[in-house]
Amino acid sequence: MSSNSGLESTIDQVLERNSFEFSQSLKNSLTDAQKTLSDSLPMLEEEYEKIIADGKKEADKIEKQIIGSADLQSRNKTLLIVQESTDKVLEKAKEKISNMDRNSEYSSLIAKLLTEATSALNTSDVIVFTNSKDKDVVQSAVSNISGAELSSDTIDCMGGVKVTSKDGSMSFDNTIDARIELLKPLIRKDIAAQFNLGNN
Repeated sequence: MSSNSGLESTIDQVLERNSFEFSQSLKNSLTDAQKTLSDSLPMLEEEYEKIIADGKKEADKIEKQIIGSADLQSRNKTLLIVQESTDKVLEKAKEKISNMDRNSEYSSLIAKLLTEATSALNTSDVIVFTNSKDKDVVQSAVSNISGAELSSDTIDCMGGVKVTSKDGSMSFDNTIDARIELLKPLIRKDIAAQFNLGNN
């Protein structure tokens, strides 16, 4: 396999695997996780294909920097390019996610995020925060949970919910932003590991 093919395969596998894990983690508390996952992935599939195509272009730039680079300065430059390229791909993913239609599939995602958050806190006696764009969708989901109420205050996020117990003792951030922040270092680590760049 050529270096170019190997790099493209690495980017594809990392993005596809992490998008699957991201979707799966949103639904891991539900008994119908497999069905929900298969329904949710098509919603982002087209956008991820565009993102992966852009990632391949960035991969070509990475390859040019990696070939023939053996000294520490070149290695550090390569690490920076890997980080910048990963950030660009994730920024595009964030943009697509934040501009998603607030349709029935999105409403289902919000309901699952809320259920997961209340399960994590082990109480439904909670105050739910979201952004201004998602207020109506979240209000609908909140109305199905006894003891939960939607805060009149909004938070700055792409989507999802942040849930706090009414006594203020516990909080669970289940926003899409929080999920992506967890994803970023994993993608960087996996890409760097393919080129043995992770070890100091």
